[in-house]
Amino acid sequence: MDYSKSGNPKNAKDSHHALDLTRRGAPKDKAATDKKAALLERMKAAAEARKKD
Repeated sequence: MDYSKSGNPKNAKDSHHALDLTRRGAPKDKAATDKKAALLERMKAAAEARKKD
């Protein structure tokens, strides 16, 4: 009996990685850095607002 032909087909070796994520060492995405900078600015503004109250 040929056991290699039985069962489910095997997935690709690298299939556990999300395709939309940048790999390690790849150049940074401009949109992601802009979002992070905007979030940081909002957090700093909120912290300042809490200090003044």
